[in-house]
Amino acid sequence: MAFTIGKKGTSLEQVTLNNFDMSLIAKGNGTEVILQNITKGNIFYVYPSENEGVMEFFYILSGEVLCEVNGEKIYLGPQDYFTATDIEVPVHFSAITNVTYIWVITEPTFHQLSDSIRSLREVVQRVEKRDIYTFNHSERVAEYSIKIAKKFSLSTDRLENLFLASILHDIGKINIPSEVLNKPSKLTDEEFALIKKHPEDGANMVKDLYYGNTIAEIIEQHHERLNGRGYPGGLKGDEILLEARIIAVSDTFDAMTEDRAYRNAFTPEYAIDELQRLSPSQYDPDVVAALIEVLHEEGKLKVTSSEA
Repeated sequence: MAFTIGKKGTSLEQVTLNNFDMSLIAKGNGTEVILQNITKGNIFYVYPSENEGVMEFFYILSGEVLCEVNGEKIYLGPQDYFTATDIEVPVHFSAITNVTYIWVITEPTFHQLSDSIRSLREVVQRVEKRDIYTFNHSERVAEYSIKIAKKFSLSTDRLENLFLASILHDIGKINIPSEVLNKPSKLTDEEFALIKKHPEDGANMVKDLYYGNTIAEIIEQHHERLNGRGYPGGLKGDEILLEARIIAVSDTFDAMTEDRAYRNAFTPEYAIDELQRLSPSQYDPDVVAALIEVLHEEGKLKVTSSEA
């Protein structure tokens, strides 16, 4: 059960750009409620969604807009509203006056504009720029993770949390010196201790996001292993969140199939053989099986040793 009261002027996060501002005032079950102000004279659009069935609802609180639909011009004012589901072309609006409206959308959208998430992603980009071999690593891990998660039919909220956690999972490496991060030879105990701190450091860096503690927990657990020999907590089995087990597999697969300073990339077949060899001791075999299914569907994997 959840019951929340918001007072005037409060929000989960606010974004201000040149001609409009947006305040996320509620979110849950994949739906977001946004309060948006648009300055007189500006235009805006409702765009087709990439995902089928997404519904958007707009309720005008104050001001006046001009809407153009199929060549017809329609003026809308306070207490007027409109909805959009599976539209095929953008719908154009002009703000005749300063306008304020409530926007409800049934898929997570606000994170694309969030200042706090954008600044965290910039930190991740700084980490990846320090090592050409990990360029876009987080983007690929996020892509694998979401495709795997869809095999488990996770809810929209869990998919959004997983996406953000996978994008930000290595953010704590910003605290690791470059010479340690890129060292081609074996790390000393002191250097490995620095590496082992990055999940906790990353969790601390994202804990103030308006998504609660879940994203921080996933990031903190992404180097835990099912046999309890991971870090930082030595968690075992189901003590590790499914989302963290998914990132662990995606992270390892991407690391093995990309070049490193000390070796060339392994083939997807070799990487999968290794993940299967280390399942269930370290990796969740159901997650590995889901990754194999994804790779087969995309034609990126030939027959593995277990299938031969």
